[in-house]
Amino acid sequence: MLPVVSLPNRLGYSVRSGLRALLLSSALLSMGVPAAHAQTAVDNDDAAGQLNLPKDVTVFGKSDPNIRKATAIVNGRIITGTDVDQRLALIITANGGKVSAEEKERLRVQVLRNLIDETLQIQEAAANDIKIDPAEVNQSYERVAANFRKSPEQFDQYLREQGSAAASIKRQIEGELAWSRLLRRNIQPFVNVSEDEVKSVIDRLNSAKGSDEVRISEIYLSATPENREQIAANARNIIDQIKQGGSFAAYARQFSEASTAVVGGDLGWVRPNQLPTELAQAATELQVGQIAGPVETVGGMSIIYVMDKRKVLTADPRDSLLSLKQLSVMFPAGTTKEAASQKAATFAAAVKEIKGCGQANEIGARIGADVVDNDNVKLRDLPPQLQDILLNLQVGESTPPFGSINDGVRVLIVCGRDEPQSANAPNPEQIMAQLEEERVNKRARIYLRDLRRDAIIEYN
Repeated sequence: MLPVVSLPNRLGYSVRSGLRALLLSSALLSMGVPAAHAQTAVDNDDAAGQLNLPKDVTVFGKSDPNIRKATAIVNGRIITGTDVDQRLALIITANGGKVSAEEKERLRVQVLRNLIDETLQIQEAAANDIKIDPAEVNQSYERVAANFRKSPEQFDQYLREQGSAAASIKRQIEGELAWSRLLRRNIQPFVNVSEDEVKSVIDRLNSAKGSDEVRISEIYLSATPENREQIAANARNIIDQIKQGGSFAAYARQFSEASTAVVGGDLGWVRPNQLPTELAQAATELQVGQIAGPVETVGGMSIIYVMDKRKVLTADPRDSLLSLKQLSVMFPAGTTKEAASQKAATFAAAVKEIKGCGQANEIGARIGADVVDNDNVKLRDLPPQLQDILLNLQVGESTPPFGSINDGVRVLIVCGRDEPQSANAPNPEQIMAQLEEERVNKRARIYLRDLRRDAIIEYN
């Protein structure tokens, strides 16, 4: 498969009234500032003027967020502390359980906000006669369980062991299905993209052929001069959690204030000169898999993670399609590190005898290894460590053994390789679909903002 052309980014910003806001936002965007950042600067600059607030504000009394319990009633629908705890447990599990007590409290607040949004989405869908069949939710739940290599019953038990419940995931699935269906009915039919707009994107891509592109994810935190130090400390804490094994995408969904939070912070493929200078420098210097921040930007600061790199419309060896054989040996429960190392050494010695994929099944059977054929595997989709190894392997050669005590030890044998011959030309249909998706997402954010504004929410 050849490189896929992607739009520069998926950032958007909420529609605001007023000529002054429009002019300031346009100026920031023309300087290469992502739209979400530009809008934050507009918001900070305009808010005081729109509300006619005094410049010197004296606050009478205290606002203590700890007084509120993590429960709410949203238009009559109760969100309990248990709801919050179970959803929080899913996030902690996604981060390998490595979340500090202080971090849990910050996550708890964000989880409550997410549950409120989810409730509003389900309610609005129901008001438009959109109801999700429980059977459809159960089918999606079964697919999630299968991703964990568990039956639905086993996955139920696993969730209980993690402090969560099947009902929490099913509620999230229902919310996503309901909101998606509502957008397809009420927004998507009214979004149009012209052929001239598509042609303009294609022309820009062709003119940039051969230049560097990076695929990055971002966690954007807005900040003011007064709270900048606190926001920076929060950003450093998030970075520490991610470096200790936390999921960047999970933290982006919970904390990022950019519109890309819903896709785990993924900005898509961008050229460095499309980013603010500070982010461009960091993205250029980082290697794939590295994280940087907090980086100060207009209106706040960012944490960025480099997911991949490539050259625009240029064939890349990492887009090769591989045919692989995977040999794996699992370790029985309770295996010690020493016993696992000895078994891995025996496995490695046996693998060295393999001369091409034709012998893989025979030797696999002899040493009790499972053998699985994997065809049409895109090299780019494999972990970075394996990409570097497989790039240099010839057909018939194998990787060194890799794995862990929990996942077993395995090797990959290269049985075939289809090299990319040329880069893909820009795909007009794909570009049009992406432009439409951006516009739908932008209107969806405005839709949700209005639902929040009109909601009756009681905190207990």
